[in-house]
Amino acid sequence: MGRASKDGDVAANAADEAAQGEAESKSLDRTASNQLGEMNLESSHQLERGLKSRHIQFLALGGAIGTGLFIGSGQILATTGPAPLFMAYLSMMFVVWVVMNILAEMVTYLPMKGISIPYFVGRFVEPSLAFADGWNYWYAYAMLLAAECTAGGIILQYWTQAVPVAVWIAIQLLVVLFLNIIAVSFFGEAEFWFASIKLITITGLIILGIVLFFGGGPNHDPLYFRYWQDPPGAFVPYLVEGNTGRFLAYWTAFVRAGFSFVASPELIALSAGETVAPRRNIPKAARRFIWRLAIFYGLGSLVIGVIVPNDDPQLLSGSSNASASPYVIGIARAGIRGLNHVINAAVLTSAWSAGNAFCYSGSRVLYSMAINGQAPRWFGMTTRRGVPWVAVLFTLLVGCLAFLNVSNSGAQVFQWFTNISTISGFIAWIVIMVTYLRFRRAMEHHGLLAELPFRAPWQPYATYVVLFIMSVLTLTNGFQVFFPSQWSAANFLAAYITIPIFVVLYVAHKAFYRTRFAIRTEDVDVYTGKREMDELCAQDHPPVPRNWVEKAWYWLA
Repeated sequence: MGRASKDGDVAANAADEAAQGEAESKSLDRTASNQLGEMNLESSHQLERGLKSRHIQFLALGGAIGTGLFIGSGQILATTGPAPLFMAYLSMMFVVWVVMNILAEMVTYLPMKGISIPYFVGRFVEPSLAFADGWNYWYAYAMLLAAECTAGGIILQYWTQAVPVAVWIAIQLLVVLFLNIIAVSFFGEAEFWFASIKLITITGLIILGIVLFFGGGPNHDPLYFRYWQDPPGAFVPYLVEGNTGRFLAYWTAFVRAGFSFVASPELIALSAGETVAPRRNIPKAARRFIWRLAIFYGLGSLVIGVIVPNDDPQLLSGSSNASASPYVIGIARAGIRGLNHVINAAVLTSAWSAGNAFCYSGSRVLYSMAINGQAPRWFGMTTRRGVPWVAVLFTLLVGCLAFLNVSNSGAQVFQWFTNISTISGFIAWIVIMVTYLRFRRAMEHHGLLAELPFRAPWQPYATYVVLFIMSVLTLTNGFQVFFPSQWSAANFLAAYITIPIFVVLYVAHKAFYRTRFAIRTEDVDVYTGKREMDELCAQDHPPVPRNWVEKAWYWLA
């Protein structure tokens, strides 16, 4: 009786608040947001949820741990040294933590099925920015697909140089095509096992790094921080000598570390509509995620600087076409036979997994824009099984840019794609932060800030700080090309072409539809869907642990 009475009171309060919200929302001008399509808020549709907190964390971690850490970190190490590598990953983790928390705040308030980042942008800011943001996400996913195929070719050349790299790239693209069109039902299962391999691999490598640190390798030679001392040193001055060169090394590492996290925080928003008890599980996942990042990326990047010197000739760098992950190099240097091939194979599955996921995500973004009128309608064409085959093929076509590796070094092409996709990701994060600030202002205006189910810490101040940092990073990401000795038209385009593309998309949409600069704060719709989500979440009953084992499991998962 006590629980039933309590549930009745909660439902009654939710109904009263919803009635008040509906009354206030009748005066809102929804003309602009109507261009983005309507959400299906029927309870039968919104109740179909199957993801739990541990599933969200697993998806986000699986998306974050990939070739950025396994391959890209070696490029950062060779260019800047172990200290900037470690510092850069710690700095980028703070950025990701802020972005993930503000996303969690918005999607926890409205965890509706069918939501996306562009949906929130169009609803809380304005449609032209949502249009540009949607295309920017597709562009980022397509470039990430090309980057992963390039990384796969680099990894495979570790075993043999006899097979042309074009063959390896073609095989990877065909596998991605097969999994995304013919065997799409196998996609989810494949991603589960690929993500499992990545998590097991990085956990094992961190443990191995600790063992080698204390001299547990075959030669029993403790490494400690040997490679952080001169020579070669913890810092490799970049472009100029002295403290300025050391700072430029850190800033370069900071920019390049972003590649590892691009499109990772967004997974919490994309999965919100599929999550069981979203207002309980999404905040939990957001809070846990940063600690898992600290373990895998913090310790993972530290281990790299411990087991490999930054001047090892096998590291991927602009002047070489080396084909090994820094972890593989460290294992080989330690004299552990056979394990280097096992780890290289695991890293290869990581590249294939990521390429597969990016093609899937990119095609679905393109399909979603097509059915909402933000892309040509033929991108919405599907097979009898519902696969958007035109969107898949178009995304895969852009991924064929990986064949640039045939006439250029693998390291150079990989750097081009990482630069392009990283800046697309930075722009996407900037848009998320602008959207959050508009959302927060609208919630304050309507007196709903206290009703937020989850409040991100240090807000809005942390968002302002990170917004400034990301804006400066985006504008200065290719600063090295402005040094006379470093000028390259190709590198300049890779660093900055994304910015004018985004601006052109935004301005063209605004000129065509004549949308206002931003939806007025008083007209921002913060009510649609609130009643349905309040009623849905009022039905949630948190599990009560019966013993210490269950208590530990509920805390962990």
